[in-house]
Amino acid sequence: MTDLLDTTIPQLRARFADRSLSPSEYWLAVEARIAAFEPSVAALYAYDPDDARVQAAASTVRWLKAEPLGPLDGIPVTLKELIATKGTPVPLGTAATVLTPAEADSPVAARMREDGAVIFAKTTCPDYGMLSSGLSSFHPLSRNPWNTAMNPGGSSAGAAAAGAAGYGPLHIGTDIGGSVRLPAGWTGLFGFKPSNGRIPIDPYYVGRCAGPMTRTVEDAAFAMATLSRPDERDATSLPPNAIDWMDLDIDVKGMRIGLMLDAGCGLEAEPEVKAAVVAGARQFEAAGAEIVEVGPLMTRAMLDGLDHFWRAKFWGDIRNLAAERRAMILPYIHAWAEKGADVTGVQAVAGFGQTMEMRKAAAQLFSTVDAVLSPTNPVVSYPADWASPTNDPERPFEHIAFTVPWNMSEQPAASINAGFSTSGMPIGLQIVGPRFADLTVLKLSKLFETLTGGIRRWPRPS
Repeated sequence: MTDLLDTTIPQLRARFADRSLSPSEYWLAVEARIAAFEPSVAALYAYDPDDARVQAAASTVRWLKAEPLGPLDGIPVTLKELIATKGTPVPLGTAATVLTPAEADSPVAARMREDGAVIFAKTTCPDYGMLSSGLSSFHPLSRNPWNTAMNPGGSSAGAAAAGAAGYGPLHIGTDIGGSVRLPAGWTGLFGFKPSNGRIPIDPYYVGRCAGPMTRTVEDAAFAMATLSRPDERDATSLPPNAIDWMDLDIDVKGMRIGLMLDAGCGLEAEPEVKAAVVAGARQFEAAGAEIVEVGPLMTRAMLDGLDHFWRAKFWGDIRNLAAERRAMILPYIHAWAEKGADVTGVQAVAGFGQTMEMRKAAAQLFSTVDAVLSPTNPVVSYPADWASPTNDPERPFEHIAFTVPWNMSEQPAASINAGFSTSGMPIGLQIVGPRFADLTVLKLSKLFETLTGGIRRWPRPS
């Protein structure tokens, strides 16, 4: 089964076209994989295998007629629970939400349907998407397929667990501080956060992006042609593009690539993480790039300011909930949020101002280098039932210092597997490019994947 599940999206399309494999046959392989892993990893919400069979059968008919709807016709895909699909409630990961069916597909879901993708499930996230964890007051605890005692990260927790377990080739998450890249790093996937606005989203917000989570760079790149089509609902979206997303060749000779091993604040990168990232940098150096060590971008004032701003905003979002509803929020999240009541307006505005400081610091850094390499996650892993790597609501963002500045500066960034720890857990390498240089990040990622051989093994079901 894993041989079939290793098939990339372009390879699947070729097989659908030559009739050596049908979307229905491929879906049944994915369905069997889900049956093997889902009891232990709990990645999915609103999973509907019966409807998936119907969608796959319709795609099979289209391929037999040589009339696919679009590039992703017949490709199984999951969407993070926060990405609305018409008719399915969006619980926001929390038991506090009143379950009301969504009135319309979000931009990402609409693009998937237009292309004939088989949307077979949503994927889990923590309460309001506010944790790097699979812990939720609404969903079952999502776990890391590489070791189910460990955390998949978040907030695209279910997407990461589903991708690592082999539930098809494409899973779409969202990212406002690292929520695609962090779980991708902890589960060995490729996770791509494009430049802000490249993939239209609804609702949009400062730093918020959607992005693909896949086993290969090629699959993420292929999906970008669909995901980046315009949608008028996102007032922050970029103009329509003519990017050839599959143009992934690059010669790095003459490129100046920064190596950042110190985030400037938060958790220090563990020795195994640093070693994997340095080894990754040497791969680029051997290919002809100039590797230069760069200092940290983030400061304690930036991270704490972001904490103040997010606490105040989130407390404003939930303070008017009925008391019985608010009591249903995950206690860790509630304990963090209620401190937002003590944040003054001046402090909140100053906290938001730190996003501009991150942006200025990123612009300064990228005036000296063409790309940056860093750890994705500072730690190798942490227990499945922890809310974050610190598990402390007073230190909630100590793990995002390598990832969050690129959301605020609106730059493309990816996490790619850089190897495994002695404990057998994946380690992520982050690759960051200048604003709008999405294709450059994908090219560098593809080169790294080629140089290292990519992931050559699968986790086993518990």
